[in-house]
Amino acid sequence: MSQPSTWEDAHEVTVRVRYCETDAMGLVHHATYVTYFEIGRTELYRSKGGNYREFESRGLYFVVVSLECTYKAPARYDDVLTVRTRLQRMTPAKLEHEYQVLRDGQLLVTGRTVLACVDRTGQVQRLSYELLYGDVGGTGSISEV
Repeated sequence: MSQPSTWEDAHEVTVRVRYCETDAMGLVHHATYVTYFEIGRTELYRSKGGNYREFESRGLYFVVVSLECTYKAPARYDDVLTVRTRLQRMTPAKLEHEYQVLRDGQLLVTGRTVLACVDRTGQVQRLSYELLYGDVGGTGSISEV
């Protein structure tokens, strides 16, 4: 299984807060951070050669098993945020990601998700390089993810 990565290994993506993502107080609504986590996770997967559309076309899906989010400081409309995502742990049954959301280097939110891979019937599928990336090559080592 994969070794925990460090934040130096994390993938980063930039998002600008849209007006519709804020609440009546002008702050980013708490649920919006879950969407930011998904953006971070998707872009991390893409950066490693994954294609979620292709993954789904093979009848495979990631489902969120658990989600944690800790709010430290608010973000506001038009803020430019950095979503930092890392694969903290991978086992044959799950992917564990950690997240940091920052504005100008200030840590605003931290999070963690656990995902499982299932087929169209909801049956859990064992994770492998081939399952994640199809027949695109690689050594088959799960630690490459």
